[in-house]
Amino acid sequence: MLRQYELVDRVLSYDPEADEALLNRAYVFSLQAHGSQKRASGDPYFSHPIEVAGILTDLHLDDETIATAILHDTIEDTVATPEQIQKLFGDNVARMVDGVTKLSKIEAQTESERAAENLRKFLLAMSDDIRVLLVKLADRLHNMRTLHHIPNPDKRKRIARETMDIYAPLAERIGMYEFMKEMQTLAFAQLEPEAYQSIQKRLDQLQEGGDRIAKIGSGVKLLLSRHGVDADISGREKHPYSIWKKMQERHISFEQLSDVMAFRAIVPTEEDCYRAMGVIHRRWPFVPGRFKDYISTPKRNGYRSLHTSIMHAGDTRVEIQIRTGEMHAEAEYGLAAHWAYKTGKVRADGQHSWITDLVEILETAETPEELLEHTRMAMYQDRIFAFTPKGELHQLPKGATPIDFAYAVHTDLGDQAVGAKINGRHVPLRTVIENGDQVQILRSKAQSPQPNWLNFAITGKARAAIRRHLRAIERKETLTLGRKLYDEIVDRLPAPLSVDAVKTALKKLQLTDEDALIEAVARRRITDAELMEALMPGSASTDAGRALPQQSSAISITGLTPGVAYKLDTICHPVPGDRIVGLRRPDQEIEVHRIDCPVLANSDDVDWVDLAWGDKSEGGLARIEVTLKNEPGALGTVSTIIGQHRANIINIRFDTSDTGFHTNQIDLEVRDAAHLEKLMAALRAADAVNAVTRV
Repeated sequence: MLRQYELVDRVLSYDPEADEALLNRAYVFSLQAHGSQKRASGDPYFSHPIEVAGILTDLHLDDETIATAILHDTIEDTVATPEQIQKLFGDNVARMVDGVTKLSKIEAQTESERAAENLRKFLLAMSDDIRVLLVKLADRLHNMRTLHHIPNPDKRKRIARETMDIYAPLAERIGMYEFMKEMQTLAFAQLEPEAYQSIQKRLDQLQEGGDRIAKIGSGVKLLLSRHGVDADISGREKHPYSIWKKMQERHISFEQLSDVMAFRAIVPTEEDCYRAMGVIHRRWPFVPGRFKDYISTPKRNGYRSLHTSIMHAGDTRVEIQIRTGEMHAEAEYGLAAHWAYKTGKVRADGQHSWITDLVEILETAETPEELLEHTRMAMYQDRIFAFTPKGELHQLPKGATPIDFAYAVHTDLGDQAVGAKINGRHVPLRTVIENGDQVQILRSKAQSPQPNWLNFAITGKARAAIRRHLRAIERKETLTLGRKLYDEIVDRLPAPLSVDAVKTALKKLQLTDEDALIEAVARRRITDAELMEALMPGSASTDAGRALPQQSSAISITGLTPGVAYKLDTICHPVPGDRIVGLRRPDQEIEVHRIDCPVLANSDDVDWVDLAWGDKSEGGLARIEVTLKNEPGALGTVSTIIGQHRANIINIRFDTSDTGFHTNQIDLEVRDAAHLEKLMAALRAADAVNAVTRV
């Protein structure tokens, strides 16, 4: 453990103007606060915050950050209070300690809720001052270094999995690759101990025949020197987790993996990077597809370097990275490398706009699981570059669509998107954007986010915005439908209600207001009988042979959006004009079925609701089964008839076949049941069609 004077001397060595008194006060306060507390290893607990502070001195962080590291567990694990921290160490340190403190143990039902809740707290703090994240990552790194002292194997695996899923990717996301690699290696040893030991054993065997890395490295250095390039060469084996991940992705053995060695050339200038690359490629053949220029096109986290792989000595594939000293500092320590002492700011060049996006997601996510889904999407996926028509560059995850692009530009543009052009060509909104595409979003003020956008939007920002809008629409339509159900139930009462009947019912049902009552009716959180009894005691009684009054009229679903307040069944595919009935299950949308749907046969324990489409209902998805003669042009005939009847084919699936006939299932967009019947009659009249039935 670092002594007090050793820690202070470390900080003063790179920042002579550091507040020495602040560091000394923090050291003494933390030592006294933690007192006789012990860690799982048996060491004094105080050793942990000091080692965390020591890790951060390696990054040359400012005195306030080091003080925060020393104090980061005092509020959670001792009797120290936030007010004490603020009084003794100032507003900045108090705010950062509060941000990085794990707080009290979260009461959560699931692992994902607990992980997401922790993620929410420190990300929100980090967005205010990025130093909070640096302290948190150093805290996790030291905990991983001492993880083997925890006796409970399940707890070790849980911490290792959380590190692999959240903290290591966060370190990578802000360019702190050394933190990421060490976290991954330590977590991998816990999660896959046999694989880790096997790979480590193979790496040790590679060194038995002499130091191949040193020999190859000296050869590269000599080659560059002869061509006038002064380079500092260092080599290493890839860390075990990186090797294992590549073996898993490519389904190959260790022996088949040919690039376990990697070298780094540090050169004086950016021009020397390209000169060195040319010299190396003239000497050894490079592996096609393995050259990456992150200098002209940096990664989203600011990483800059040249990458290539060469065939050394004819049979050894070697990875080489070429960069300047400044690029190397940023590559190893990311944000920490360009922390500006005393300014309280990081480089404001737009590299870290992802933090702003995450904060927006944090504020709109409804559940912890949804939060974790969005933040993982925002942080962990590979990126592509796409341009607006004016040439503005936007970085997106690989697999992103125009919807993701629209929301990346502006939330209003995403909400109003009706179409897109990619490289001047009209495309559907679900089209995947390729690297370097120019994307133009077509908009309309009459448009609003659609439920099916969630099927192809992949960025956290887009999905959060869509869900936020859909939740508002869902509540509005749920209240509309609930009001219709409520009015129908009230009509079944034996007498009109008094003025105070609803207020009395709310108290009996323990609901806050009338909207909560209406929503409970729509979501079947209360039954019809419970509502009737609450409104008018005795009205739902079945004593003396009196049966519960039945629904008297069909409830219209006109004006409501399928998939929001109600959902159309995907087995019977009802369309306007069909006789329909609804199934009302607790805390779910009402399911709409055709009256002859087979699902209804097993629904005796579910509330049935008599529904009607309404006069202006139009448009639905129907499924038909068509048996065709097995002859050329038969399917073309069917497509022609469908097109002539102004129906739209959504999907065709080949079902069965025999010698003379084959059967296809076709999903169609039709206006209503009458439109569908007319179309089916036309198909039956065609010579190529043997039979047509509705599925």
